[in-house]
Amino acid sequence: MSDDLVEPHVERAEAIVEAQAGGDIEGLERAASLWGDAWRELRKRWIFWIAAGLISLFTIMAAVPQVFVAPSPATHDPRECSLRADDGTFQDRLRPSSEHWFGTDLQGCDYYARVIYGARVSIVIGTGVTALAGLIGLTLGGIAGFYGGWFDNLISRFVDVLFAIPFLVAAILFLNVIASDGGRNIGHVLLVLGVFGWPTLSRLFRASVIQAKAEDYVEAARAVGASNMRILVRHIFPNAVAPAIVYATIAIGGVIAAEATLSFLGVGLQLPAISWGLMINNAQTRIITDPHLLLFPGLFLSLTVLGFLLLGDAVRDALDPRLR
Repeated sequence: MSDDLVEPHVERAEAIVEAQAGGDIEGLERAASLWGDAWRELRKRWIFWIAAGLISLFTIMAAVPQVFVAPSPATHDPRECSLRADDGTFQDRLRPSSEHWFGTDLQGCDYYARVIYGARVSIVIGTGVTALAGLIGLTLGGIAGFYGGWFDNLISRFVDVLFAIPFLVAAILFLNVIASDGGRNIGHVLLVLGVFGWPTLSRLFRASVIQAKAEDYVEAARAVGASNMRILVRHIFPNAVAPAIVYATIAIGGVIAAEATLSFLGVGLQLPAISWGLMINNAQTRIITDPHLLLFPGLFLSLTVLGFLLLGDAVRDALDPRLR
């Protein structure tokens, strides 16, 4: 029998299997699904709306910072700095005022504009690293869990080796190696954090795939002639990815904090990059005399990380029926 004749029967049988298993139930009008139930549950949680509000605010701030700096009476360019005003007065380390809402830094730059533009680095690195780690982790973890055998053993042992290396120590070492001249940029930080950030995601997804492939609907899909790739993509992945999504959501906040930590230690981004971590690094010796230099970037960094942590907690609670 040709593939053209077999394919419609396979799809019809898979649709029936998925509907009975509570998976893809397209065509059934009011049937429940994992993601539909999770969304309905999320909408009831105030933590989700707080997290969504914070994340939306900082995402828009990263995408169009001009909208946020436009109302400021000071300069709209975060790199336009002046140590002296026209009247000869010094403009460095000014306290917050009606002219400079967050004050000025050591070079006389408007601190409000720099803090606003600092959101771009954090959001880009947080989402970029998580996407890269997710691509590596889900691919390797899914294949290892589904096929098992020597490939599973190889990936598992490699993950064990990576777990034995402290994350920040590895990041510091490799950032110094790939950018030995000190010219570290967003691409360097994103690559290093992404390469070392996938093992936990891989192990989580591998465990979920192993559990899902033993379910009856997978055996039924095999019985009607579905290929391994079709089973993995259409049946196992949608039912096994939930724990990975929860972890990835929380991990974005961790990545943002890690970037700030590396920049604070002097091994992350370098000037002229605008980063909350760099601002905190420059303010560490002036906490008493100029507290605003630490307060504002630290506050924005904490709120961004908090938003992703709250979102991860809300998604976890919504996807786990035992926590409802």
